Amino acid sequence: MYRIQFIVSLTSSRLILLMMQLIIFMLAVLSAAAATGGLDPPPGCDRRCGDVDIPYPFGTTEGCALESKFLINCNKSTGDPILGKNLLVTNISIQNHEITIEAYIGKSCYDRKGQPTYDDWSSLTLPFYTVFSSKNKFVVIGCDSYAYLLGTYENDSNSYSTGCTTTCGSIRRVSADGSCSGIGCCQTEIPAGLRSTEIHTYSFNNHTEVKDFNPCTYAFVVEQDKFHFSKDYITNFTQDRQPLVLEWAISNDTCGRNATAYKMDGLSGYYCKCNPGYIGNPYLCHDCQDFNECESSDNHNCTVNELCVNLQGSYTCKPKHQPDQLLAIKLTVGAAIGLIGLLVSSFWLYLIIKKRELIVMKEKFFRQNGGLILQQKLSQQKGHSKQNAKIFSEQELKKATLNYKESTIIGQGGFGTVYRGTLEDNKVVAIKKSKIVDRTQIEQFINEVIVLSQIDHKNVVQLLGCCLETEVPLLVYEFVPNGTLSESIHEKNRAFNLPWEVRLRIAAETAEALSYLHSSATPIIHRDVKSSNILLDNYTAKVSDFGASKLVLMDQNEVATIMQGTLGYLDPEYLLTNQLTDKSDVYSFGVVLVELLTGKKALALDRPEEERSLAICFLQSLKEGRLLEILETRIVKEDNREQVKEVAELAKRCLNLKGDDRPTMKEVAMELEGLRKMEKHPWINSELNSEEIQYNSELNSEEIQYLLAETTPNAYQECNDGRITTAAYDSIKDHVTLDFSGR
Repeated sequence: MYRIQFIVSLTSSRLILLMMQLIIFMLAVLSAAAATGGLDPPPGCDRRCGDVDIPYPFGTTEGCALESKFLINCNKSTGDPILGKNLLVTNISIQNHEITIEAYIGKSCYDRKGQPTYDDWSSLTLPFYTVFSSKNKFVVIGCDSYAYLLGTYENDSNSYSTGCTTTCGSIRRVSADGSCSGIGCCQTEIPAGLRSTEIHTYSFNNHTEVKDFNPCTYAFVVEQDKFHFSKDYITNFTQDRQPLVLEWAISNDTCGRNATAYKMDGLSGYYCKCNPGYIGNPYLCHDCQDFNECESSDNHNCTVNELCVNLQGSYTCKPKHQPDQLLAIKLTVGAAIGLIGLLVSSFWLYLIIKKRELIVMKEKFFRQNGGLILQQKLSQQKGHSKQNAKIFSEQELKKATLNYKESTIIGQGGFGTVYRGTLEDNKVVAIKKSKIVDRTQIEQFINEVIVLSQIDHKNVVQLLGCCLETEVPLLVYEFVPNGTLSESIHEKNRAFNLPWEVRLRIAAETAEALSYLHSSATPIIHRDVKSSNILLDNYTAKVSDFGASKLVLMDQNEVATIMQGTLGYLDPEYLLTNQLTDKSDVYSFGVVLVELLTGKKALALDRPEEERSLAICFLQSLKEGRLLEILETRIVKEDNREQVKEVAELAKRCLNLKGDDRPTMKEVAMELEGLRKMEKHPWINSELNSEEIQYNSELNSEEIQYLLAETTPNAYQECNDGRITTAAYDSIKDHVTLDFSGR
């Protein structure tokens, strides 16, 4: 009886295993079929405009084109296909991934006295296409002529230039066989990857010496095989456009069935080609069909004594006297199908194993990043705090950022990237993804996450939580949508929206936020106060970027550490002492006050050397009684001059060389709030001049020279994009510090 039960049990197990393999195979087939779907455009799309075929991925309407860059505007009245605004299309090739357009030439003409009668340079901007270098050339026509071709490359700020000269003293010297060797005509090659071109034409002597037969210089980029020089062009070249070949590519590597995607050589993007033995449009789902090579002897190499047998995607030659091999072929195909089924089953098993490994890895990262410590501390704080940090899963943040899609990036810096994400409850957040982590300081990192998440102030960007399931922890912040104070001050079209009253309110709110941080139960020094770290929510200030913040322990008055800061805002006292205090934030805030007063950037290398540092320039102007000269003129009015002067005096005190002589942030906040409340009082209408503006405490020459030393080359030896960085551990920065750039 037990033997019978054992056999039945064993047979049932095998049946279950076979059924599972069959289900996995069917799912794999359905998945493969779905993977090639969704490429075809809807039916009814016009595939011809005038005399030009418009094959997919191009189309004459948005729904009929793969991407917007492949949209062709078909002029129904003229039958002309237009690319972009005015580029006439004459041919589109799917096989060669090229499109031919008619491009305007460059031309300059002179009268018999050498006076210019016509001068028109040619330009072409191609944001999604590149000039096909191997199929085009640069040509100049004339007997007293030279021309330049200027261009820019894809994803490169460098420019390219080339040119050639052509002369001839007499029309008889010009070759009649179409040679373009420098006598009457010259030509040169162009490089690959040009996104834009400009053509400028010139003459050595304004054509005065060749006026009888050559009044003009012509230059253009033209398709190699479509232009042949003629001697008649010297005297009369009537064409205003020439054919030009462009390369195009699709953004991703999705091709149809029986087709393969190839990376563009030296360019971004891909192009598709039907596999050998197939013919059709590789960008459509099922258009690459088997090509019967046996229909023409030109397509196969079988001899007269061999029989050509067409196969799927290929062919074979077999002797005519051999028996039919159809059975062998069927057996081979059957074996191949069985092998494919086995491979698919193995692949699915591999995916299951990898998924399990991913779960184990997430758990490992969670433990390494202090997840257990954070959970324990959060459970201890339940009921004792208004708000606690939330632990997000990696899947939540992937979904919120569309798997970290490039379009969700709102900021990038030396330490990582900031993404805009939308959580399941439709709450918009900013997610910081760092590049580095210091696993020796995990517990300190967890403590800082807890403290920073408990900050509840209307003028401080709130830390909502973190994700610890990734190799480097991710931080989730409140999202502030209206940009930074730096953008509002320094962008001309936005600075007009910042009158003095708004600037004073922003300054007061920022000072109040910093004072709150300095005086909290666990004092926090921001360490990177600057206008780009002050976000504006409907012109309400919100201090951000606590990736550079530092907690001050209860038994410490100050923290000695090597830190990150921003040139132009950096406390000069720190460069001597390497000690970071709350007065360092006061100095940086003083620079922000000066930005609000002057509308100038804290550091600008394009200004004269003595004016590069805004703080130094401001203090020097105060010392010389030239305050009115440095102020932004549109903020100073008759009724607020005294108030502006008071803020300038406060900024001067914040910028004091010695930290002990600077006010505290609490004193700064109280003084600014007092100035706001006194806005209704009448101020004395007085002129700001060097005699009326007197300051009792002026910077001595030693202080000025010291501050000037901050802008010497030595001060920039450790700079990276205007930020000072070192290798020492820097609290939460080493885990999650990013250049948030106010977003």
